[in-house]
Amino acid sequence: MNLQIQVKKPKSMAFILMLGAFIGLFGETALNMALSNIMEQFSIKAATAQWLTTGYLLVLAILVPVSALLMKWFTTRQLVVGGIIISLLGAILAAVSPSFAILLAGRLVQAIGTGLLLPVMTSVLLVIFPIHKRGVVMGLMGLVITLAPALGPTLSGVIISTLGWHYIFWISAVFYVLLSVFALAIIANVSEITKPKIDSLSILLSTIGFGGLIFALATMAEEAFSSAKVWLPLLAGIIALVFFCTRQLKMAQPMVNLRVFKYPMFTLGTVMMFLGILVILSTAILLPLYLKGALLFSAAVAGLLLLPGNAVNVILSPIVGALFDKWGPRLFVILGSIIVVIGNVIFVSVISAATPAWQIIAAFMVLFFGLTMVMMPSQTNALNQLPRELYGDGSAAMNTLNQVAGAAGTAIAISLFTAGQSSFVTDVPDASQGEILAAGVKYAFYFMTGISILGFICSLFVKKPGQVVKEQSAASAVKTTDPVHLQ
Repeated sequence: MNLQIQVKKPKSMAFILMLGAFIGLFGETALNMALSNIMEQFSIKAATAQWLTTGYLLVLAILVPVSALLMKWFTTRQLVVGGIIISLLGAILAAVSPSFAILLAGRLVQAIGTGLLLPVMTSVLLVIFPIHKRGVVMGLMGLVITLAPALGPTLSGVIISTLGWHYIFWISAVFYVLLSVFALAIIANVSEITKPKIDSLSILLSTIGFGGLIFALATMAEEAFSSAKVWLPLLAGIIALVFFCTRQLKMAQPMVNLRVFKYPMFTLGTVMMFLGILVILSTAILLPLYLKGALLFSAAVAGLLLLPGNAVNVILSPIVGALFDKWGPRLFVILGSIIVVIGNVIFVSVISAATPAWQIIAAFMVLFFGLTMVMMPSQTNALNQLPRELYGDGSAAMNTLNQVAGAAGTAIAISLFTAGQSSFVTDVPDASQGEILAAGVKYAFYFMTGISILGFICSLFVKKPGQVVKEQSAASAVKTTDPVHLQ
């Protein structure tokens, strides 16, 4: 059921996959610290600029479901090297962009490469390491998934202040070149090529479904819900997703095997990951706007203020990964979820136009202390319940929803940020720009506090897959010995 595939250099393979995914996920939020610079340079509003993040995530949400199919058509090496080279081309295009449209196009191309790498990383790591080492390995992968988008504003803040935002892409391009060389030499083929029939209708429904949903959420930042630009793509997206899910369940060889959601701990772990990513990406776009716009820090200082929170993530992730193998997921996800709620409550309590920097640092550290305890155990526990033949489908389904969460979180955060500013201006017409911006950010954090409370409720139901099997077996035994049943 959980057989390991032997490769010559599993650690080197893991490093290449994780670094490629890290650069791609770093790209999700790397421009957040530069949004104000880009808005000024290209004369655009925040609602338009946020498409640099939302568009990136939109492409990931559309492409990742298709990746489960691609892994059955192309070798591991082809997908990894192809993903890195496509990412490289996107980074170069964005680096030389003379206009916002070209910059956005470069971002979307780069997202295609990341969309190929992410699901491959998850499924490969699950089969090249034995199950007793999976906690540590998935802890490192969890570090990549949470640290990369969180570290984006920190590193890019320093780059923007010293070199300019274009160098975010030039530096990424250098790493992609090095990775492509090492990938060609080290990446081994571990996927099973079955070349199933390509279902064009499923791809179309998936694209319309996820694309329509995220486009509608992003458009809400500048349009009312009653606008056809919002409700029409939202309705189209929902209808397409209903048809997509129905079709996948009826197909002998579905594009994404939704039967993975019949495993309760996989479903619950995916929901926990979804909520966690939503909080991470919302925070990653709001805090740079707040630190630069309301507290008037430079990009470099604003980025460095977020560094202690990222340091907590770096230090704690491998520790949680190692202890997960001994203690299991339940303790971590419950305690972590409580801490995430506390972190969001602190943000709601302290955000203003005159908040001391140390309070923001402390709140961010608390938030990531909790998120680190939630993310890796939720993901590992979820995938551990699946049989090996469903790893690819499970990772594709989980990664898809993670990208939808990121895009939705970014879009909703900007929409609430805009709504909060408008409401505050109505109540306090003579407020300063800093006060207005702080009010918008605070308004969005109310939403994230609600999301974190929902995550805590979900955490109460987390169990080890083995415990679920035992309980199901016990329930079955009770049922078969029931006198009424025997009659």
